[in-house]
Parts: sequence; structure tokens; C-alpha cells
Amino acid sequence: MSDLVTTDWLAAHLKNVRVLDANWYMPDDPRNAESDYLAGHIPGAVHFGIDAVADHTTDLPHMMPSPGQFAEQVGEMGIGNDTMVVVYDHTGLFSAPRVWWMLKVMGHDKVAVLDGGLPKWRAERRPVESGRVTPAPAVFTPAPRPQLMRQFDDVMSIVRDRSAQMVDARSAARFTAQEPEPRPGVRGGHMPGAANLPWRAVVRADGTLKSEDELDAIFADAGVDLHAPIVTTCGSGISAAILMLALQRVGAPKVALYDGSWTEWGGRPEAPVERP
Repeated sequence: MSDLVTTDWLAAHLKNVRVLDANWYMPDDPRNAESDYLAGHIPGAVHFGIDAVADHTTDLPHMMPSPGQFAEQVGEMGIGNDTMVVVYDHTGLFSAPRVWWMLKVMGHDKVAVLDGGLPKWRAERRPVESGRVTPAPAVFTPAPRPQLMRQFDDVMSIVRDRSAQMVDARSAARFTAQEPEPRPGVRGGHMPGAANLPWRAVVRADGTLKSEDELDAIFADAGVDLHAPIVTTCGSGISAAILMLALQRVGAPKVALYDGSWTEWGGRPEAPVERP
């Protein structure tokens, strides 16, 4: 299964896949993702709450939960190990890649992101429905892939020995501490040696991912070696997954995501921070 599917593909296979509405908004956005899901979603779509399917033992936002918790919650969404899953959001291409990555980390390869998301689906006048979808539960057995995820200590080692490239998906203004972080108590700046590639650079205005040729040029301009190990990071592990999806598209073989991202790094005093 491709990691990115078109609205045409989803329309043709809608009855054979589990669709997940993985919409999510930044903490300073007054909109409510669950309310927007209930108001209108792709037919049959189940709501995936990124802040609900998360580790609630930490103050960090939407960190990856334990395999057992993840298995229980996605099982309640009707996802088993053989279920084909398509994930979308209401922005076009923003929070859906996070859920794509989470499923990949837990060993599920039958998952794709809907290119263009709900805005493209609606623009094409395809059907939507309202209300909550509650499917029959399924059994999901996780097979975790730790190589797709990095933790704080891993990144501390990378900063020291430069064993991987850190690629930060936040805006240039946040990367350079010219704009404050949206979460209180988090310092501005970036990890020493990190490259900045704002996630919007890899997404078209219509919410679709740019072509392979375009992405190759974008990563090259950012100084990213696609053949060397890469760790993506952002504010809280959401937009870092967009870069991971883009890197998957261009065939980068060794990519992981720093789950705690800048919320963790900028909030820990022992973590070194660079500013211009």
C-alpha cells in the first residue's frame, strides 16, 4: 500500500478501508477537532484523537503511548493487523502524518495518508456525513519498531556526536527564536547543528504533498543528505511527521522522529540551545 493515496483512490476503495479523521489544531487555535469531526467527515471515518491516544503519564503533549494502550485504543476503532487504514485531517496535510507514523511505529504498514485531506475531498463535492462512527472492535497486536522513534537521550547523543541530521519542521521565526514558542516555559531557538525546513515548504497551497522532484530539490537546498541518518523534529511531534512522509516519498532510508520534539528539548534546562 502506498504511503499517500489520492481522493480518487479513496472514493474507489472507501468500503474496503478504515478511514481515520485525525484532525488536530495548535493549542492557541480556538477550534475543536472533535466538534469539527462530528459536524462533517468522510463517510465511515472514525475519530482519532491525537491527544487521547497518548501517554497520559507525562506532561508532554500527545507522546506515543505504550504498545498495550495503543493496541487497545486502535482496536476500539475497528483496526486489526490486516485492516487497511487511510488517515486524513481538515487542513489538507498537517496532523494526519502523525497518525500514519504512529501506526508505522507500532508495526502497521497498511496505512496511508489522504493527499489533500478533507478540503480536497470537499472541493471535489464528494459526500460527507455527520455524527460519530462507532465500528465493531478488532484485535490489534503491536510489533513496535523503535528505529522509527527517538527519545531525549538519543537526541542528546546526536547533538554531541553528529551521528544523524536533525531537521526541524518549525517556522524559521521559531527556529531562530524571533517568535515565541506557543507553549509556556519553552525556550526559543534550536538544537545545535540542526537544519531548518519548515513543513509548509513541502506542501502545496491545496494541501497536497509536493512531487518527488520538487522534494529532492527542497531537501538539497536545506542541506539534507537523504542517504545519511535523519531525525525529524518540530514543536511537539506533529509537523515532524510531515517531513517524515516527504522523506519517505523521496526514498530516504534512515529516518526517525523525535517524539518529544522542541516542547521537551526547549523545556529541559540541560538541553543545549542555539540562537543566531
